Amino acid sequence: MNWSRILSGIVAIVLALGMIILGGWYFTIGFGIIVYLGQLEYFQLARAKGIVPAAKTTLVVSQVLLITAALAPQLVDAMFPLAGTFICFYLLFQPKLSTIADIAASILGLFYGGYLPSYWIRLRVGLDPAYQATTGLGQAVASNSPMHIYPPLSWANLSNISLGLTSLLLAFLCIWAADIGAYFVGKFFGRTSLSHISPKKTVEGAVFGVCGSIAVGAAGSWYLNWPGWPYTGAAFGLLIGVASLLGDLTESMMKRDAGVKDSGQLIPGHGGILDRTDSYVFTAPLVYYFVTLLLPAIDFYLINR
Repeated sequence: MNWSRILSGIVAIVLALGMIILGGWYFTIGFGIIVYLGQLEYFQLARAKGIVPAAKTTLVVSQVLLITAALAPQLVDAMFPLAGTFICFYLLFQPKLSTIADIAASILGLFYGGYLPSYWIRLRVGLDPAYQATTGLGQAVASNSPMHIYPPLSWANLSNISLGLTSLLLAFLCIWAADIGAYFVGKFFGRTSLSHISPKKTVEGAVFGVCGSIAVGAAGSWYLNWPGWPYTGAAFGLLIGVASLLGDLTESMMKRDAGVKDSGQLIPGHGGILDRTDSYVFTAPLVYYFVTLLLPAIDFYLINR
């Protein structure tokens, strides 16, 4: 048994839960560090192909996007094209003529490693009424906590828990169910290869992982009393299960193209940051718009039908 893998996984889960529950700047800063380390690994993969991206510039503007997601979430979508323009402007004035690959790798680094992850901050921090009060976006809520920590006052009363916290916790549980289910079922019962991109992934593992995500989503929607549960929860789990799998395969494709097994060696038994966070990239905007657009629309329909 790989104890280093198990222990590092437990530590990662504990740290993730701590960040999620505390929220505020603790979540934003912790998430920013993860994004920074993940982007460093991404640019290492790009350099392995002879590409010279605008790594430092992209790292900086990505952190600006994350901070903006905490302070003014509504401005992130406007800042993304501006950040991309700034990166291209930087590449234009390099001593060596930049190639299409250099530009594409830089913009993808911003999109994949900065813009998409910003949705998690928009979800956890931007939708927290207590935190919104400190930025003038909500009703005043007193807090003596350093760096604006707003943990839930009570787990028994769901009205005390923000939509951002509950939906983010449920999303992470769905991702964990999909990853763990796919890993164990694929390892012990998998027979049919899913894709040549990642030969160890199996159809059996992928199907069980998605089903596990659906089950967790349906159970969570019942506990949270979502409108239209368990169907909304099942749809939520299905989206996350499929998107997390696509994120995993996308990162595997980049590693395969770069000719490496792992994106890094930072996490014992797991590889690099990207190896552990690939499932969270494409799921972020889906989760955000599901709970901010689709759920309210379903609730409105059920009330007025």
